[in-house]
Amino acid sequence: MAHHNDFGKIAEDLAADYLQKNGYKILIRNFRFQKAEIDIITEKNNQIIVVEVKARSTDAFILPQEAVTKAKIKSIVSATNYYLEEFKKEKEVRFDIISVLPDENKNLMIDHIKDAFQAFDAN
Repeated sequence: MAHHNDFGKIAEDLAADYLQKNGYKILIRNFRFQKAEIDIITEKNNQIIVVEVKARSTDAFILPQEAVTKAKIKSIVSATNYYLEEFKKEKEVRFDIISVLPDENKNLMIDHIKDAFQAFDAN
């Protein structure tokens, strides 16, 4: 497995741990629909929270959350709609981004951006 894949897996594990420690119930990880993948689907306060995890080994070029493009949002929304229908979930949905970046001491830092985008941002 390539180093960036290892780092992505570490970032997703870190994000899942963070979410659980903050009262989120992990429903599923790496949910796939067609070519789309949702990193983490959680539930909290009777709401479904879809989480895109973005990690970078440096912020020199672009912040992780800036890598969530309109096309990525469209694929996340499409996969979310399928998930909601498939598992008969009739709850409000929120889309979050968790950004993982190392600080100056190489410690991985989490930035949880709640309500990072809306379904209509995919249009």
